[in-house]
Amino acid sequence: MELILNILYLYVAVYSLYFLALAIRNLNDKPFKIEKRYAQYSEKDNLAVIIYARNNRITLDNLIKELKMQDYPINNFRVFVILDNCSDGSEQLFIDEKFVNLIDIKNVGTVGKDQAVSMLVEKLANDQTIDSYVFLDADRSIPSDFLSTVNAALMHNSALSGETLIITDNIGPVDKIKAAYQKYHMNFMRKARSLFGLAASADSGVFIIKKDIVDEIGCIDFKDINSELKYSMLLSKIKAPCTFNPNIQTYVDTANYEFRKPRLSARLELFKNCFSEIWTKNYIFAEHTFSLLNPNIWMILLIYGVVLKHSYRYYFFIDFKIVFFTFLILLAGFGISLINSKLRFREILLLCLYPIYSLCHIIKNLPPVRVIRNKILQKEEMAEGTEKLAIDAFVMNSAGRELPCKLEFISESGLAKIKFMYKNKKFVTGKHLRMIDALQEIRQKLSDYGFILKICSCCKYFTSNVDGSTNMLKGFCNSDYPSPSIKEPKPTLIWNSCTDFEPAVVSNLFDEMVNAQDAQE
Repeated sequence: MELILNILYLYVAVYSLYFLALAIRNLNDKPFKIEKRYAQYSEKDNLAVIIYARNNRITLDNLIKELKMQDYPINNFRVFVILDNCSDGSEQLFIDEKFVNLIDIKNVGTVGKDQAVSMLVEKLANDQTIDSYVFLDADRSIPSDFLSTVNAALMHNSALSGETLIITDNIGPVDKIKAAYQKYHMNFMRKARSLFGLAASADSGVFIIKKDIVDEIGCIDFKDINSELKYSMLLSKIKAPCTFNPNIQTYVDTANYEFRKPRLSARLELFKNCFSEIWTKNYIFAEHTFSLLNPNIWMILLIYGVVLKHSYRYYFFIDFKIVFFTFLILLAGFGISLINSKLRFREILLLCLYPIYSLCHIIKNLPPVRVIRNKILQKEEMAEGTEKLAIDAFVMNSAGRELPCKLEFISESGLAKIKFMYKNKKFVTGKHLRMIDALQEIRQKLSDYGFILKICSCCKYFTSNVDGSTNMLKGFCNSDYPSPSIKEPKPTLIWNSCTDFEPAVVSNLFDEMVNAQDAQE
């Protein structure tokens, strides 16, 4: 017990000194001010601005207008807009629009940001006129000097994330607390780390990276917040760390913004995987790895509370006065961190309420509380590490009539199963090693009752992509429907659907894999 207390105290004591150092360093952000002042005089890179949109017509229209008003030479940047299965008429914005290179993904379902962006980046890989990529979500708004600021920041960095300014009008008290914490975290923690030359996490909403780095890595990983963190660690490992730059600012309405934090389990798993590789001279990667263990406020207060009480009453390897002094250092660091955090007095009050919100969030997600809450709300409890994807689909009966249904693709403890729901009827497959095996069970079950599931995997134009993955979720659509924006082959996922569906004969899965392998060879 004594040894554990010793380790915990050293942990929070080191963090207190680290926190104070960040707070003091954040007082002087002169380098960013100088960079901002002389941004117009930097040598101009050729930028590819890539915008991902999914039914964001109003904000997308505004963003394109803002890009046209940039003070950056128009010959030094190109704009690519990806419309991912949009149903709000976004494509109408670009009729006879030569300013925008449009990639309109239609009739293959929603492919998602990660796959859509990766497809475009792969297409642009051989374009030697591009120096850097600028990734933006279509719900963002930017100032007129955005590209000039980005270009100036790229002079000394290979990958960049920017400050997201949240428009907090007409939001509830809980979101205001989270917005205040987000602002504090960006204007203090992320900015101070950048001033020290330390790495930051990538944010796919506004992310800038040099093309040669993408070519070296060979991919972009925007699946979710956890994959973005993993991608950031990879950048640090190859000595091209992502750096936060507060001059690069985008605005987003709270209705379009999602407050995201990587899961603790994901951070611990990533730390375990990176720890064995930190014993090199890559100090930025080593520090970035240890930053995955940053404690939350309640963990710090709990450890200090226990250690202060123990060192006051009993023998401790450090005198009580020293323990109390390090606690005062932590408090002093917090006070100093507020000076240049750009928080108004009201926002500081909201920030002080964040620990209460954090505690409520922790209690809410405790396993016993979660079980009770799910029973009250009649929700199904999912085990730790369970992932679920709900898909709206159709089944066709023998008369050709389409009936709406829902599919839930569930990954649980490394095993896959699918839940099929039609009105009040449900069918859950057994647990399989691969998702495609669970889907085969669904197909066979429906076929026995004279129904056909109307998704890509059940279509005669679909060919499996034998990519070595366990679940075999990807494939290619061989239909010749009009889609001039996408060249062959047209990637898709097993659960996507389109209007050009024609049922395939229910065959043995092994035969499908053999045929797919033969087609690729």
